Amino acid sequence: MGVPAFFRWLSRKYASIIVHCVEEKGKECNGVRIPVDTTKPNPNEVEFDNLYLDMNGIIHPCTHPEDKPAPKNEDEMMVAIFEYIDRLFNIVRPRRVLYMAIDGVAPRAKMNQQRSRRFRASKEGVELTEEKARIREEVIQRGGYLPPEEIKERFDSNCITPGTEFMDNLAQCLRYYVADRLSNDPGWKNVTVLLSDASVPGEGEHKIMDYIRRQRAQPNHDPNTHHCLCGADADLIMLGLATHEPNFTIIREEFKPNKPRPCALCGQMGHEIKDCQGAAREKQGEHDEFADTMPVSEQEFIFIRLCVLREYLARELTMASLPFPFDFERSVDDWVFMCFFVGNDFLPHLPSLEIREGAIDRLVNIYKDVVHKTGGYLTENGYVNLERVELIMQAVGVAEDNIFKKRKEDDEGFKRRMKEKRKRMKRGPAYMTTGQFAPQALGRRDRPEAVQNARHQAYDMRMHTKASENERLSKASGSADNRGMKRKAEDSDSEPEPEDNVRLWEDGWKQRYYKTKFDVDVEDEDFRKKVVKSYVEGLCWVLRYYYQGCASWKWYFPFHYAPFASDFKDIKGMFTDFEKDTKPFKPLEQLMGVFPAASGNFLPPTWRSLMSSPDSPIIDFYPDDFAIDLNGKKYAWQGVALLPFVDERRLRAALADVYSDLTPEEVRRNSLGSDVMFLGKSHPLFDFIHELYRTESHEVTINSNQTVLGNSFKDPHFADGFVFKAVLLSGAKMPNKVLKPGDWEKGNREPWRPQLGFNQHRQQAHLDQSGFRALGADSAVTQYSYLGEEYSILKCVEMFAPPPSERSPLTSHP
Repeated sequence: MGVPAFFRWLSRKYASIIVHCVEEKGKECNGVRIPVDTTKPNPNEVEFDNLYLDMNGIIHPCTHPEDKPAPKNEDEMMVAIFEYIDRLFNIVRPRRVLYMAIDGVAPRAKMNQQRSRRFRASKEGVELTEEKARIREEVIQRGGYLPPEEIKERFDSNCITPGTEFMDNLAQCLRYYVADRLSNDPGWKNVTVLLSDASVPGEGEHKIMDYIRRQRAQPNHDPNTHHCLCGADADLIMLGLATHEPNFTIIREEFKPNKPRPCALCGQMGHEIKDCQGAAREKQGEHDEFADTMPVSEQEFIFIRLCVLREYLARELTMASLPFPFDFERSVDDWVFMCFFVGNDFLPHLPSLEIREGAIDRLVNIYKDVVHKTGGYLTENGYVNLERVELIMQAVGVAEDNIFKKRKEDDEGFKRRMKEKRKRMKRGPAYMTTGQFAPQALGRRDRPEAVQNARHQAYDMRMHTKASENERLSKASGSADNRGMKRKAEDSDSEPEPEDNVRLWEDGWKQRYYKTKFDVDVEDEDFRKKVVKSYVEGLCWVLRYYYQGCASWKWYFPFHYAPFASDFKDIKGMFTDFEKDTKPFKPLEQLMGVFPAASGNFLPPTWRSLMSSPDSPIIDFYPDDFAIDLNGKKYAWQGVALLPFVDERRLRAALADVYSDLTPEEVRRNSLGSDVMFLGKSHPLFDFIHELYRTESHEVTINSNQTVLGNSFKDPHFADGFVFKAVLLSGAKMPNKVLKPGDWEKGNREPWRPQLGFNQHRQQAHLDQSGFRALGADSAVTQYSYLGEEYSILKCVEMFAPPPSERSPLTSHP
C-alpha cells in the first residue's frame, strides 16, 4: 500500500517487532553444490505452518533490479524468480501450505493508482533517455570519454500486468517450477502448494487474505496456525493485524538506504548521471579482472512479529473507565482504520495528516479522548460507524490551522539548519590538531602519540580557531562591498523551491485550496459535500476490502485530492451500501485502462490503435504528456499525476468494435481463471484428491512421471451477506510476552533480559579471556543503547553471540 514512511515510523517506534532472519546457506563440496536440507528444524527456532508469497514483490526486483546487473533475457528472469522463492522457502520452511499469489485484475479503485504508476514509469523512461543523450553530447564536446552506447532494448516493467504474454509465460514457468520441487525436494513433499496467477482477479495480498478468512471460518481450522507472509508493502502489516491471528509474521527484505549505484552513462560508481565528467575508468583489480562487475551485497531479510506489535498496541490503546467494556480486538480494528487517513492505494491522505509529523500518534490521542463520548468503537467486522468517525474528524479539524503553521515552521527550521551545515562543510575544520587530540580512524591499531604539554596544545587550538574566525569575518566584510555584483549560481546556498499557491500556513488556506485544486469556490457547499461523500464512501470501501473482501469492483474515488478534516460534517447519512453483483474487468480491458500509449505493444494491434489514432473515441484517455502537481512536496515522485479518469462505459463501448479481432490465444489470455492446487506423490492426500476429482469429472493434471497432481482449487463458498468475524478464535493460544513488564522492578531482583529472536530460552554465551583480550580493555566498558536500555558491551556480546559450538573463543554458561 502506498503509505510512504509508514514502516520506518513503525519500526522506530516499536523496535522489538523486528527480528533478523537466520539463513542457512548451501555448501559446495568438490565442485558439487549441496542444497540446504529444509526438512531439518528451522534455524530461527520457530516452525511456520503456512508461507504466503505476494509474488509481485518478488517479480519486480528479479526482472529489473536496482543494485545489480539486470537479467539479459526472459529465461534469466525466470531463473532469478525461482532462486528467490527457493531462498525464502529455505528461511521459512513451511510445513503445511505454500500459497503464491500474483496480482490479477484489480478493483477499479486500485486501477487509478496503477494507471498513475505506469504513466509515470513511461514518462520517466523517455526523460531518462533524453537526458542521457544530452549529457553524453555535452561530455564528449568537453573532451571526456564515455564507453560506446549499447543498443539494448529497454525492459518495460509495465509488462508485469495481468493479460500480457509475459505474465502468461510466468504462470506456465511457475507450474513447471512447483512440479519440479514437489518431485525432487524432500522439504516440499508434504506441502500443499497453491498458485493464484494473474488470470485470477484480485490483488495478490488480498487473495491471500481472502484465503485466510475463508479458512478461519471453517469448523476444523487450527486457531494456532503460524502464518508467514512475504512482501514489502506497508499494508501487509495492517492486513495481518486484521486477521486477528495470534501467530502472524511478515518476512521482507531489510531496507538499506543509500546503496551505491553506477552512473547510467559511464557505468562508474561514486556519482550520478548529472555529475558525470567522462573521466577515464580506473583499473578494477590488478589485471582489470573486475572491470564488468558491480559491487553487490546479498540482500538480507527480517521478520516483523505482529504478536509483538499487538503487545505494543495493547499498552497504547488500553483505556480505563470506559462507559462500555474494553475489547482489545475492536481497538486494534479502530487503529487499522485510523491508519487509512494517512494514505493508502485507494484514497489520497488528508492534507493535515502526515506520518512524518506524528499523524498516527495524534489520531490515537484524539481517539482515546473522544471514545468516551462516542459510546462505542469506530468499526465492527469491517463496517464503519460514521457518526463516531465524525467526532474524530472534527477534533482533527480544530487543530488543522495549527498543524499547517507548525509544518511551515518545521520546514523553515530544517532549511535553516541545512544551510548552516552546507556553510560549515564549505569552510571545513577550523584547525586540525595533532597527537593525542587528533581524530583517529576507526579500526586503527596504532596508538596516537601522547601529548607532552596539554596546556600548550590547548592554547594552540584556541589561537588557531580565533585566527580562522577573524579571517572568515574579514572575508564577510569584504563581500559586503560587492553588493552590486551578481552571485554565481554555485555560490548560492538556496535551492529553487517549487511554487506553492495554496500556502496552507496563511489565513484563507481553505479558499485557496479548493480554488487551486478543484477550481471551485469554497462557498460552493454542494461541491464540498460531494467530495466528502466520495471520501466517506472510500473509507467504508477500504475497510470492507480489508475485512470482508471486495465490496464493489466498480467503485473508485473520482478526485485527485482529499477534503479537509474540518469538512466532515453530517456524514452519518452519506453512505448506505455499495452496488451489488459488480464484476471485475477482463485482463485486456484492464490493460486498456492502465497502460499509456507507449506500452501499447503489449496489446492486439486494433486495440493498440485506440490509444494512438486521432480518430479514436477514447484518445483523450492517453495523453502524451501530463502535469505533476507537487502538492507541497519536493520531488516529482511525491506529487500527484493529473491524469484524466477512465470512463468505464466509453471504454467498453469502444472495445466492443474490436473484440472480434482477438486471436484464440488472446481470447484465452483475456479470460478469468482460478487457483491451482499442487500435491506431490508422497502427500497424504494425493490419492484421495486424485480419485475425488477424477470421479467428479474435473480436470486433473499430472506430470509425465505421475508424481505431481494439479487441479483447480476453489475457496469454500459462503452465502451472500455472510460476515467474517474479526475476533480471536476460540482455542487460540497467545505467544509468550516479549516486552518488559511495567512492574518488573517491583517483583524481580534480576535485570530484565530482552528476548532476541523467537525463542524465549535461547542459550546464553560469554567471552573467555582470549575473547576479552581481542576486544581490548577500552571496549569492554563501552556503553550501547539497545531497545531503550543501557547495556555494556559484555552484555551485548552475551545477547548476540552464536552458540558455543560455532565459535572457539566462546564457552557456555554453567
